[in-house]
Amino acid sequence: MSPLSALRARPPENDGCPAADAIARSAATALRLELETYPKPGLVSHVDRGSHADMDADTFRASTVAITPFFRALALAGAAGAPMPALRRIGLEAEAAMRAATGGVNTHRGAIFGLGLLCAAAGALKRPGAGALGALVRDRYGLAILDGPVLLHAPGARARRRHGVGGAPAEAAAGFPSLYRVALPALRRGRQCHPGDAEAARVEACLALIAHVEDTNLLHRGGTEGFAFARGEAARFIADGGVAQPRWRARAEALHRAFVTRNLSPGGAADLLAMTLFVESVEASA
Repeated sequence: MSPLSALRARPPENDGCPAADAIARSAATALRLELETYPKPGLVSHVDRGSHADMDADTFRASTVAITPFFRALALAGAAGAPMPALRRIGLEAEAAMRAATGGVNTHRGAIFGLGLLCAAAGALKRPGAGALGALVRDRYGLAILDGPVLLHAPGARARRRHGVGGAPAEAAAGFPSLYRVALPALRRGRQCHPGDAEAARVEACLALIAHVEDTNLLHRGGTEGFAFARGEAARFIADGGVAQPRWRARAEALHRAFVTRNLSPGGAADLLAMTLFVESVEASA
């Protein structure tokens, strides 16, 4: 999409749908909580830029404001039973708004895709029980996700082709198994260890995702060597007790610095962390 069309992008009109409003607010809250999680190895947070010279916390905040109305539009589209091409059009409008707000920086493309699908699923289901959002994405949109257009010059798409991994499309088409089988249990495990520290639980979920996910952001920035380093170190952190181990925060901060030194950024894990927070909020409130 051209810079001119990005500048012309406008949020959808508000037509007074409380359910869609609540879904969009939940999505925005999930993005805010993901940003306000530290340490997340290599990732931007409210503390520092991580491995990114072109963005900081304020960039992410501006992006979140710009794309939130489109999560509402996706919830409405899901409620109307819209097919994948219609969701994709809204996603492209959201991406244009994101780039207009950030001066062209890609802060939330992955979140627009994955969190957007989950917003559509939330709009389609009046009372989504445990696992319902991912199952609806898989059953209604899975084939269309895998058959959709490929952004040939996008870093993630290049990494998927070069390294033969499924990446975000495969994860979404399968109903976000990493979210349900890895991140949600890790989030709950972290809360049990630190009942009064919600940030610790988010760190646990983030590190568990880094250890598990085939993150094309890591492959793009670090190749197979950086990818193996990131997953291995995250897996070691979790195996040694995660946030239950003594001085876990100091160890996580050291891992964060090691990722920054190697210019590694597990953006896929960050997107999935936000999606996990959203899914837990929406499915728990049903």
